[in-house]
Amino acid sequence: MHNQCEFIGRLGADPEIRTMQSGGQVANFTIACNEKWKDKSGQKQEKTEWVRVIVFSKGLVDLTKSYIKKGDLIFVQGKMQTRKWQDSSGSDKYTTEIVLGNFDGKITMLGDGKSSDDLKSGDNSTKSLNDDLEDEIPF
Repeated sequence: MHNQCEFIGRLGADPEIRTMQSGGQVANFTIACNEKWKDKSGQKQEKTEWVRVIVFSKGLVDLTKSYIKKGDLIFVQGKMQTRKWQDSSGSDKYTTEIVLGNFDGKITMLGDGKSSDDLKSGDNSTKSLNDDLEDEIPF
């Protein structure tokens, strides 16, 4: 079995960067993944799912800090994880999020064609996926 998820969406707010007790940094953000369709009566319908993304990889945190901001269209690839926590009243709560770690995460900026792989290698010459998918992405 392999736990891998891929989403394309727009950032709902600027990423939040925090420093952990270990000294490393973590980035948190949410992306809006939209779906548009026509119902049986021909009326246009739209639904937005908000996906939480947590970034632990140093390289991807640096990419997030430097290049990603509210409204950007991005592709993320990582592992799905459900976390259990307690609210202030002691009730159990659950959060499902996409985790981008050191070996299993990727971010591609669709607006200008830069990806985490490109920035690691110093090669920014890749073609933007947005060029090929512009008419197919439901945003």
